[in-house]
Amino acid sequence: MKKLLTTALLALCTLSLLAQDKFDLKRLDPMPYAYDALEPHIDAQTMEIHYSRHHRGYFNNLQKALEAMPDAPQDATALFARISTLPAALRNNAGGHYNHTLFWSVMAPKAGGAPQGALADQITAAFGSFDQFKEQFKQAALTRFGSGWAWLCVAKDGSLFITSTANQDNPLMDVADKQGTPILGLDVWEHAYYLKYQNQRGSYIDAFWHVINWPEVTARWQATIK
Repeated sequence: MKKLLTTALLALCTLSLLAQDKFDLKRLDPMPYAYDALEPHIDAQTMEIHYSRHHRGYFNNLQKALEAMPDAPQDATALFARISTLPAALRNNAGGHYNHTLFWSVMAPKAGGAPQGALADQITAAFGSFDQFKEQFKQAALTRFGSGWAWLCVAKDGSLFITSTANQDNPLMDVADKQGTPILGLDVWEHAYYLKYQNQRGSYIDAFWHVINWPEVTARWQATIK
């Protein structure tokens, strides 16, 4: 019981911090749930390697890059706004740290389903229906050649759009084809799914719908449109 309460409190704290956009380039938050918490949809070994090696690697390399360039913006928003003028080490590792921090937060155990309330209405207005949104998001993730991410974002005018980015880029960066604030992201690098799904990226995308933390996505959307 105590362990369950501790896990719940940790998840709520992480949710609160991220929903208020308090992402810190110099802080690596702990995983908000156990590595096996998303089974059977995403396996524990993948989650452990993904967080402890890949994400931590981006974070550690980002700290080195920031130390090497002390005049670089220390705030993620400012950094991403001029990322095209900065060294690749900052672009790749700041993107990797931000993207993965968001990724962990928009998943949760015993989650999935569909969004509710105003966000559900906005998704229907933007894409025709929730099922059509899922299909368009899946296509963005499937057709991203090589490594990258698929995103649901809020544009400056408050509208929702789907996009994808290469490598560790994201829609906050000034290099993005379409800029906006991501509220949902899916990692389609092979390290995110290959141990369980091999080359079946589509099956991995289908599994993702079972673990989406829609309350967190909704909180991010609400914070963006205020």
